[in-house]
Formats: sequence, C-alpha cells, structure tokens
Amino acid sequence: MKVACVGGGPAGLYLSILLKRQDPTHDVTVYERDPKGSTYGWGVTYWRGLLDRLQEHDPDSARAVEEHSVRWRDGVAHVGDLATRHHGDEGFGIGRHRLLALLAARARELGVHLEYEHPVAAAADPPAADLVVAADGAGSALRGRHADHFGTEITGGRNHYVWLGTPKVFDAFTFAFAETDHGWIWAYGYGYGPEGSTCVVECAPGTWTGLGLDRADEAEGLVLLEKLFADVLDGHPLTARSSGRAGASWPVFRTVTNRTWSRGNLVLLGDAAHTTHYSVGAGTTLALEDAMALATALREPGLPLPDALAHYERERRTALLPAQSAARLSAQWYENLPRYIRLPPEQMFALLGQRHSPLLPYLPPRLYYRIDRAAGRLETLRRVKRRLGPVVARTVQARRLATGEGRARSGRPDAMPARRG
Repeated sequence: MKVACVGGGPAGLYLSILLKRQDPTHDVTVYERDPKGSTYGWGVTYWRGLLDRLQEHDPDSARAVEEHSVRWRDGVAHVGDLATRHHGDEGFGIGRHRLLALLAARARELGVHLEYEHPVAAAADPPAADLVVAADGAGSALRGRHADHFGTEITGGRNHYVWLGTPKVFDAFTFAFAETDHGWIWAYGYGYGPEGSTCVVECAPGTWTGLGLDRADEAEGLVLLEKLFADVLDGHPLTARSSGRAGASWPVFRTVTNRTWSRGNLVLLGDAAHTTHYSVGAGTTLALEDAMALATALREPGLPLPDALAHYERERRTALLPAQSAARLSAQWYENLPRYIRLPPEQMFALLGQRHSPLLPYLPPRLYYRIDRAAGRLETLRRVKRRLGPVVARTVQARRLATGEGRARSGRPDAMPARRG
C-alpha cells in the first residue's frame, strides 16, 4: 500500500513507524511543510499508560522516548504568597523537538520517506496514494477542502492563553495563580529536560485587556508576565515563539470536532480530527493513540479500506469520550476560577485535581471538598480492610486452634452439637 501522511508531527510520524513495522513493503511518505528541526512549543507531557502502549506497539521508540524524558510525582500550587504541595501519579515530560527527532529517526530507520518543506496546500491536489492521512493539525488544509463533508465545527473558548518556555527547570508540575487589579492570571509549568520547562499562561478576557496584554508587543508582554510570576520563575526569563504582532500570541482555545473522519481514501488523524483543551495535557497522547488505532485497523487481513477507516473512527470516538469530557470540565473550572480561588490553598488544589468531576460545578466548593475527603477516607478504609482481611482471618484461625476452639468446630463426632428434638 502506498501511504501519504500530510503532517510531520507525532501522529503522522508514529503512524508511519507502525505501518512500516506491520509491513515493510508499504511505501510510506511523510510530508511536512516546515523545515527539518523546526516546531512550535517547548515540551509535552504524558503518563505511564502511554509508555506502556508505546512499548506494546514499538519497543524501540518507546525505549528512546522514556530515556529522553524527565519525571515528576509532585504537584505544587502557588496562590499569591501561599503554596501547597501534593504527591501524585508519575508524570513525564519531553521536549517536543526531541520527541519529533526520535520519531523521525525511527521512521527513517524503517524506510519511511520524510519530505520537509513540502506543504500540501488546500487548493492543491493531495499526493497520489492508496491512503492519504491528514495529520496536519487543528487547522488542517486537507480537511478544510472538504469541510462540509467532514462536518467540521470549531468552537472558541473564553479565556486567552499563551504558550511560553523558560530555562527554569520545575521539579514538579507547577501551578501559579497571581492576583492583579484586573483579576487573576495563572500559569502551568512543567519541565521537559535540563534545558528548561514549558509555561502556559492563561487569564479571563477582562484581565487580558485590563493588563494591556492585547496591546502589548511580545517583549512588553513577557516583561509583565516575568514580574507577575517572579517568585516561581526564580528570576529566570520567559521566552516566546515570535509572532511579530501585538496580542497575536494570545488566542482562545479552539475545540475542533468533525461529523465524520474519512472521505474516500482520505482520513483525519490527531488534531485534524479532534482537539482537547490543553489544561488536561492529553493532546500528544491522544494523537499517538489515534495512530495506534488506525494502524491496527489497517492491519486486518481482507478488510476493505472504507471498513478499516470506519472501524478506526468508531473505536477512537468511543475512547475519546472520557478525555473530551475531562477537557471540557477542566476548561470550565478555570473559566470559573473565582469560585475556587479564595479557598485555603490545600482545598483549592484538591478541587483543582477534581476539576474533571461533573458534580463539582453544582455543589458549593467547600461542601464538595468535605464530601470528597469523607469518600477518600472511606476508600482508604476499604483498601485497608481488603489488605488486612486475610491477615486477620489467619490470625483468628490460629488463635482458635491454639485455644482448642478450632477443634470444637472441626467437625469431629465428639464435638458435634447436640441434636434438638
């Protein structure tokens, strides 16, 4: 099969790897519009579950990704002058440049053709191939040519955000909330290597305009943000991917959905098919999982291409439902930050961790916190009981045998209870 992947991000590169592993005779080419080694952003996050799935599909690339990732288990929240730290699940960070370089090297090793500085414009015909994969992002040109067929809907969020980097290496997933005369502004920071961290800053529209970030040029905006978050940055600067225009780097998040993901031999992958709010940190994971599902569907012997694409779409739509729900609720939590921000930091941070709950928006925050704490204590008690149950049972049985009680219940004729009647 001849396959053309349009877009050299994680989804397109990983799909090319999987297809060549499944059948080395596949002719696979990845077309990337940007020069080799260029990309947006700084680092990406993922969790242990993704590493396990990468290991199942291609151990070599999984090993390389893990070796070049940093790890953390703690989360830290700074609210004004107060701070709280929680221990949690193991998370990973890796530089986006590094991730793409590792996947590209693996793809070349398997015989994939990589064509950089090769844009596929909306007005041009797609490359001739048995299968054309639109892995060209949320603004997909290939999808845009047939937007009516795909039923594309793009919904803008409320808050503005900017994607930045810093040479400050955070040792935990860090949240920082700063109060200004125009409302709260906050940042999420996570390390991706010894060279630095990603730092995403977000605020409500009134704060954005009140602080003048809509009018400030890039340098002015960075100076202001460095002052607001000086304590967590420890004097380190913030860096931006230059836009050249005031306010241009502060978009609102666009949620992309499509009624269908395929048209003939053209199929959507990753952000071209769907987007999830950045605050859940799942974009790269979902894109890679799309590639796994599509490769698996194409591997089925004798399955016609339309049926394989339909199977891929059904599987991924179902798998995406929890992540999309979590992303929607997460975005709403931040849009309603004033509801939570005055809580004691440990309570606010606990509800930050519970922001995916569909119940949280409908209960007073303090009441939800108390219920959640009580439920946590009950669950802890259940876990203790499950662990200690067999131990207690063995101890009681041993005591009974030692005191003779066990013999009285052992079923011997002389220990049988007297019959009544």
